[in-house]
Formats: sequence, C-alpha cells, structure tokens
Amino acid sequence: MENYQKLLISILLPLAVGFMGSVFTSSSLSDWYSGLAKPDFSPPNWVFAPVWTGLYILMGISFYLIWKMGYSEKTKPAVLVYLGQLLLNFAWSFLFFGLRNPLYGFIEIVVLWFAIAANILLFYRLNKTSAYLLVPYILWVSFASVLNYSIFALN
Repeated sequence: MENYQKLLISILLPLAVGFMGSVFTSSSLSDWYSGLAKPDFSPPNWVFAPVWTGLYILMGISFYLIWKMGYSEKTKPAVLVYLGQLLLNFAWSFLFFGLRNPLYGFIEIVVLWFAIAANILLFYRLNKTSAYLLVPYILWVSFASVLNYSIFALN
C-alpha cells in the first residue's frame, strides 16, 4: 500500500507544479501570447496541455522509481535535483507568461535544460528506466527552448 501512495504522490507532485504554472499561462494566452509573432513551427495552443500532462505523468513515474528505493545518501542528490528542476519548470511559466518576458524565459529554460540533463544522469545511475522516462521531457524542453528563443527574436 505504501508504494501505491508513493506512486500517487509522485505523479500528483509534477501535475500540481504544472497546474500552478498554468495559472500564469492561461491568463496570458488570449491577450498577450496571441498577439506575439511566432515561428511557422509553433504548434497550436491546444497541443501544450496534453503534451505537458503526459510529460508530468512520466516525470512522476520516473521519480517514483527513485523514491521507492528510499531516501538515503545514495538517492539524495537525485531527489534534490529532481525537485530543483520542478521548481525551474514552474519558474519558466512565471517568467515567460507571468512577467510576459521571452528573454527571461529563454535564459531560464536553458538553465532548466541543464537541470533536466543532470536529473537524467543522476537517475540513470540509480535506475535506468527512471532516466529513460525523462527523455521525452528533455526533448520537449529542447523544442520549447528553440520556440522560446524564436519568439524572443521575432518580438
């Protein structure tokens, strides 16, 4: 039963972070973001919510595989980096959409990318599957980084 609770918490945590970030996103989509010049490869707005939801679920399962190993000196760095990248994930929504600042968003998303890469490396040392579950996340953030930079450059 304890593992099911850990799994549920592990999935709900990144979903909650995503929900909190969406407060900034949703309040800026219709007025500010819709008026920005975007590159041709920019996906329609409706794509982002299901993609992020799927990524947050994968992140949660990935974290669960580490958490069920227990919290110890061995897992502590990976857990702390995971929590840090979640905070950075939230911060991007605040900077890009909340402050409506693509430059700050771009600087922050680059830091986020490196945090995710570190997270993958640390998880890989503990559980390869947990690391592989984060690969779609870093790929999406790579795409989002290019999109973010393009929006900054066009505006």
